Amino acid sequence: MTRARRILGVVAALCLASGGAMAQSSGLTRLTDRDDLFGWEAVGRVDIGRSGFCTGVLIAPDQVLTAAHCVFDRAKQPVEAAKIRFRAGLRDGEVIAESGVTGYVTAPGYDPRDGMQAQNIRNDAALLRLATPISSALAAPFVVHERPRDGERVSVVSYGRDRDKAPSWQRECNMLWRAEGIMAFDCDVIFGSSGAPVFARHGSRARILSLVSGGQWKSTEKRAYGMDLPALIPTLKRDLRTATAGQASVNPGFTRVQVGTGKRASGARFAKP
Repeated sequence: MTRARRILGVVAALCLASGGAMAQSSGLTRLTDRDDLFGWEAVGRVDIGRSGFCTGVLIAPDQVLTAAHCVFDRAKQPVEAAKIRFRAGLRDGEVIAESGVTGYVTAPGYDPRDGMQAQNIRNDAALLRLATPISSALAAPFVVHERPRDGERVSVVSYGRDRDKAPSWQRECNMLWRAEGIMAFDCDVIFGSSGAPVFARHGSRARILSLVSGGQWKSTEKRAYGMDLPALIPTLKRDLRTATAGQASVNPGFTRVQVGTGKRASGARFAKP
Protein backbone atom coordinates (compact mmCIF):
# COMPACT_ATOMS: atom_id res chain seq x y z
CA MET A 1 0.00 0.00 0.00
CA THR A 2 1.40 3.43 -0.94
CA ARG A 3 1.98 6.14 1.62
CA ALA A 4 -0.84 8.26 0.17
CA ARG A 5 -3.40 5.45 0.37
CA ARG A 6 -2.24 4.42 3.84
CA ILE A 7 -2.71 7.90 5.28
CA LEU A 8 -5.98 8.47 3.46
CA GLY A 9 -7.37 5.42 5.23
CA VAL A 10 -7.64 7.40 8.45
CA VAL A 11 -9.49 10.41 7.02
CA ALA A 12 -12.68 11.06 8.98
CA ALA A 13 -16.07 11.18 7.26
CA LEU A 14 -17.43 14.72 7.13
CA CYS A 15 -20.66 16.24 5.77
CA LEU A 16 -21.39 19.93 5.30
CA ALA A 17 -24.09 21.57 7.37
CA SER A 18 -24.62 25.32 7.06
CA GLY A 19 -24.77 27.25 10.33
CA GLY A 20 -24.58 30.67 11.92
CA ALA A 21 -21.33 32.48 12.48
CA MET A 22 -19.61 31.64 15.76
CA ALA A 23 -16.18 32.00 17.30
CA GLN A 24 -13.22 31.40 15.00
CA SER A 25 -10.85 28.47 15.30
CA SER A 26 -7.34 29.16 16.48
CA GLY A 27 -5.05 30.58 13.77
CA LEU A 28 -7.89 31.89 11.58
CA THR A 29 -8.47 35.53 10.71
CA ARG A 30 -12.02 36.57 9.84
CA LEU A 31 -11.98 38.85 6.79
CA THR A 32 -14.78 41.11 7.98
CA ASP A 33 -14.01 44.54 6.55
CA ARG A 34 -13.44 45.53 2.93
CA ASP A 35 -9.81 46.36 3.75
CA ASP A 36 -9.31 42.91 5.32
CA LEU A 37 -10.54 41.32 2.10
CA PHE A 38 -8.19 43.26 -0.15
CA GLY A 39 -6.42 40.80 -2.48
CA TRP A 40 -8.78 37.92 -1.65
CA GLU A 41 -11.90 39.22 -3.43
CA ALA A 42 -11.80 36.36 -5.96
CA VAL A 43 -12.54 33.81 -3.23
CA GLY A 44 -16.24 33.37 -2.64
CA ARG A 45 -19.00 31.12 -1.39
CA VAL A 46 -20.58 28.69 -3.82
CA ASP A 47 -24.22 28.37 -2.75
CA ILE A 48 -25.86 25.14 -3.88
CA GLY A 49 -29.63 25.33 -3.79
CA ARG A 50 -31.11 25.93 -0.34
CA SER A 51 -29.22 23.35 1.60
CA GLY A 52 -25.48 23.67 1.19
CA PHE A 53 -22.42 25.59 0.14
CA CYS A 54 -18.76 25.20 -0.79
CA THR A 55 -15.87 27.58 -1.30
CA GLY A 56 -14.75 28.58 -4.79
CA VAL A 57 -12.21 30.84 -6.46
CA LEU A 58 -12.12 32.77 -9.72
CA ILE A 59 -9.47 31.71 -12.23
CA ALA A 60 -11.03 33.81 -15.02
CA PRO A 61 -13.74 36.49 -15.00
CA ASP A 62 -16.35 33.84 -15.91
CA GLN A 63 -14.77 30.69 -14.41
CA VAL A 64 -14.85 29.47 -10.81
CA LEU A 65 -12.79 26.55 -9.55
CA THR A 66 -14.25 24.38 -6.77
CA ALA A 67 -14.37 20.74 -5.67
CA ALA A 68 -16.13 18.25 -7.96
CA HIS A 69 -18.07 16.62 -5.12
CA CYS A 70 -19.75 19.96 -4.44
CA VAL A 71 -21.89 19.67 -7.58
CA PHE A 72 -23.45 16.29 -6.69
CA ASP A 73 -26.35 15.66 -4.34
CA ARG A 74 -26.76 12.86 -1.79
CA ALA A 75 -28.05 10.58 -4.52
CA LYS A 76 -24.78 11.17 -6.44
CA GLN A 77 -26.71 13.04 -9.12
CA PRO A 78 -25.42 16.31 -10.60
CA VAL A 79 -27.00 19.46 -9.23
CA GLU A 80 -28.81 21.66 -11.73
CA ALA A 81 -26.49 24.48 -12.76
CA ALA A 82 -29.26 27.04 -12.32
CA LYS A 83 -29.35 26.23 -8.58
CA ILE A 84 -25.71 27.21 -8.07
CA ARG A 85 -24.62 30.78 -7.31
CA PHE A 86 -21.13 32.20 -6.76
CA ARG A 87 -20.84 35.11 -4.32
CA ALA A 88 -17.37 36.66 -4.53
CA GLY A 89 -16.05 38.17 -1.32
CA LEU A 90 -19.25 37.48 0.62
CA ARG A 91 -19.07 38.89 4.14
CA ASP A 92 -22.02 39.51 6.44
CA GLY A 93 -24.52 39.77 3.61
CA GLU A 94 -22.41 42.03 1.38
CA VAL A 95 -20.64 40.83 -1.77
CA ILE A 96 -17.98 42.18 -4.09
CA ALA A 97 -19.93 40.63 -6.98
CA GLU A 98 -22.11 37.59 -7.62
CA SER A 99 -23.45 35.55 -10.49
CA GLY A 100 -25.50 32.51 -11.33
CA VAL A 101 -23.99 29.50 -13.09
CA THR A 102 -24.92 28.38 -16.62
CA GLY A 103 -22.93 25.14 -16.67
CA TYR A 104 -19.98 23.24 -15.25
CA VAL A 105 -17.62 20.35 -15.84
CA THR A 106 -15.84 17.97 -13.49
CA ALA A 107 -12.41 16.46 -13.98
CA PRO A 108 -12.11 13.18 -15.90
CA GLY A 109 -11.53 10.36 -13.43
CA TYR A 110 -13.89 11.70 -10.76
CA ASP A 111 -16.72 9.29 -9.86
CA PRO A 112 -19.18 10.61 -7.25
CA ARG A 113 -20.10 7.04 -6.26
CA ASP A 114 -16.58 6.17 -5.11
CA GLY A 115 -16.33 8.47 -2.10
CA MET A 116 -12.94 9.56 -0.81
CA GLN A 117 -10.76 7.15 -2.74
CA ALA A 118 -7.31 8.31 -3.82
CA GLN A 119 -8.44 8.44 -7.46
CA ASN A 120 -11.30 10.77 -6.54
CA ILE A 121 -9.18 13.10 -4.43
CA ARG A 122 -6.67 13.63 -7.22
CA ASN A 123 -9.56 14.46 -9.58
CA ASP A 124 -11.86 16.32 -7.18
CA ALA A 125 -12.07 19.55 -9.19
CA ALA A 126 -14.90 21.27 -11.04
CA LEU A 127 -14.99 24.38 -13.19
CA LEU A 128 -18.13 26.53 -13.16
CA ARG A 129 -19.14 28.90 -15.94
CA LEU A 130 -20.68 32.12 -14.64
CA ALA A 131 -23.71 33.66 -16.31
CA THR A 132 -22.26 37.14 -15.74
CA PRO A 133 -18.47 37.56 -15.81
CA ILE A 134 -17.01 39.35 -12.80
CA SER A 135 -14.74 42.24 -13.70
CA SER A 136 -11.09 41.81 -12.78
CA ALA A 137 -11.25 45.35 -11.41
CA LEU A 138 -13.59 44.03 -8.72
CA ALA A 139 -12.08 40.60 -8.13
CA ALA A 140 -8.83 39.73 -9.85
CA PRO A 141 -8.70 36.00 -10.73
CA PHE A 142 -5.90 33.89 -9.29
CA VAL A 143 -3.36 31.94 -11.33
CA VAL A 144 -2.72 28.24 -10.73
CA HIS A 145 0.76 27.38 -9.44
CA GLU A 146 2.51 25.50 -12.26
CA ARG A 147 5.41 24.07 -10.24
CA PRO A 148 4.30 22.89 -6.79
CA ARG A 149 7.15 21.91 -4.50
CA ASP A 150 7.24 19.48 -1.62
CA GLY A 151 7.13 21.12 1.80
CA GLU A 152 5.52 24.39 0.66
CA ARG A 153 4.33 26.85 3.28
CA VAL A 154 0.72 27.53 2.34
CA SER A 155 -2.36 29.50 3.33
CA VAL A 156 -6.08 28.85 2.94
CA VAL A 157 -9.07 31.16 2.50
CA SER A 158 -12.38 29.39 3.08
CA TYR A 159 -15.95 29.49 4.29
CA GLY A 160 -17.21 26.81 6.65
CA ARG A 161 -19.73 25.78 9.23
CA ASP A 162 -19.80 28.30 12.07
CA ARG A 163 -17.84 30.68 9.83
CA ASP A 164 -20.07 30.80 6.78
CA LYS A 165 -20.91 34.52 6.87
CA ALA A 166 -17.42 35.70 5.94
CA PRO A 167 -14.21 34.11 4.66
CA SER A 168 -11.57 32.99 7.12
CA TRP A 169 -7.89 33.23 6.28
CA GLN A 170 -5.36 30.86 7.76
CA ARG A 171 -2.21 32.82 7.11
CA GLU A 172 0.17 29.91 7.39
CA CYS A 173 0.01 26.11 7.45
CA ASN A 174 2.18 23.39 5.96
CA MET A 175 2.24 20.85 3.19
CA LEU A 176 2.92 17.59 5.04
CA TRP A 177 3.46 15.34 2.05
CA ARG A 178 2.81 15.10 -1.67
CA ALA A 179 2.52 11.81 -3.57
CA GLU A 180 0.69 10.37 -6.58
CA GLY A 181 -1.09 13.61 -7.39
CA ILE A 182 -2.36 14.14 -3.82
CA MET A 183 -1.22 16.59 -1.14
CA ALA A 184 -1.79 16.65 2.61
CA PHE A 185 -1.78 19.83 4.74
CA ASP A 186 -2.13 20.63 8.44
CA CYS A 187 -4.62 23.40 7.63
CA ASP A 188 -7.80 24.02 9.65
CA VAL A 189 -10.74 22.93 7.49
CA ILE A 190 -14.33 22.10 8.32
CA PHE A 191 -17.69 21.47 6.62
CA GLY A 192 -17.98 23.97 3.75
CA SER A 193 -14.24 24.25 3.18
CA SER A 194 -14.57 21.91 0.21
CA GLY A 195 -13.20 23.64 -2.87
CA ALA A 196 -11.27 26.22 -0.85
CA PRO A 197 -8.07 27.33 -2.58
CA VAL A 198 -4.78 26.39 -0.95
CA PHE A 199 -2.35 29.17 -1.80
CA ALA A 200 1.43 29.24 -2.11
CA ARG A 201 3.30 32.52 -2.26
CA HIS A 202 4.68 33.32 -5.72
CA GLY A 203 6.30 36.70 -6.23
CA SER A 204 4.02 39.55 -5.20
CA ARG A 205 0.79 37.52 -5.20
CA ALA A 206 -0.27 34.07 -4.07
CA ARG A 207 -1.07 31.35 -6.59
CA ILE A 208 -3.46 28.41 -6.25
CA LEU A 209 -1.52 25.32 -5.27
CA SER A 210 -4.47 22.98 -4.63
CA LEU A 211 -8.13 22.77 -3.58
CA VAL A 212 -9.46 21.30 -0.36
CA SER A 213 -11.09 17.97 -1.16
CA GLY A 214 -11.58 16.64 2.36
CA GLY A 215 -9.97 16.28 5.73
CA GLN A 216 -10.39 15.79 9.42
CA TRP A 217 -10.99 18.47 12.02
CA LYS A 218 -12.27 16.80 15.19
CA SER A 219 -8.85 15.71 16.46
CA THR A 220 -6.07 18.01 17.64
CA GLU A 221 -4.13 17.14 14.47
CA LYS A 222 -5.85 19.01 11.65
CA ARG A 223 -5.60 17.48 8.20
CA ALA A 224 -6.69 18.63 4.77
CA TYR A 225 -6.26 16.79 1.49
CA GLY A 226 -6.05 18.21 -2.01
CA MET A 227 -4.85 17.49 -5.51
CA ASP A 228 -2.20 18.58 -8.00
CA LEU A 229 -3.91 21.05 -10.34
CA PRO A 230 -1.62 21.82 -13.31
CA ALA A 231 -2.63 18.73 -15.30
CA LEU A 232 -6.35 19.13 -14.53
CA ILE A 233 -6.91 22.77 -15.47
CA PRO A 234 -6.34 22.54 -19.26
CA THR A 235 -8.77 19.60 -19.48
CA LEU A 236 -11.39 21.39 -17.40
CA LYS A 237 -11.14 24.52 -19.54
CA ARG A 238 -11.35 22.50 -22.75
CA ASP A 239 -14.40 20.58 -21.55
CA LEU A 240 -16.09 23.76 -20.35
CA ARG A 241 -15.66 25.33 -23.78
CA THR A 242 -17.27 22.38 -25.50
CA ALA A 243 -20.01 21.64 -22.94
CA THR A 244 -23.41 23.06 -23.73
CA ALA A 245 -25.11 25.32 -21.20
CA GLY A 246 -26.84 23.40 -18.44
CA GLN A 247 -24.85 20.20 -18.82
CA ALA A 248 -22.20 18.66 -16.59
CA SER A 249 -19.41 16.59 -18.04
CA VAL A 250 -18.82 13.88 -15.47
CA ASN A 251 -15.70 11.85 -16.17
CA PRO A 252 -15.76 11.66 -19.99
CA GLY A 253 -15.47 8.01 -20.90
CA PHE A 254 -17.33 6.98 -17.73
CA THR A 255 -20.64 8.75 -18.22
CA ARG A 256 -22.05 12.02 -19.44
CA VAL A 257 -25.13 13.13 -17.57
CA GLN A 258 -27.74 15.82 -17.98
CA VAL A 259 -27.97 18.27 -15.10
CA GLY A 260 -31.40 18.68 -13.54
CA THR A 261 -32.40 15.05 -13.13
CA GLY A 262 -31.23 14.73 -9.52
CA LYS A 263 -32.88 15.44 -6.20
CA ARG A 264 -32.38 18.62 -4.19
CA ALA A 265 -28.73 19.37 -3.55
CA SER A 266 -27.38 18.39 -0.17
CA GLY A 267 -24.41 20.72 -0.41
CA ALA A 268 -20.71 20.06 -0.45
CA ARG A 269 -19.27 17.39 1.73
CA PHE A 270 -16.08 15.64 2.60
CA ALA A 271 -16.58 12.13 1.32
CA LYS A 272 -16.18 8.96 3.37
CA PRO A 273 -12.90 7.08 2.79
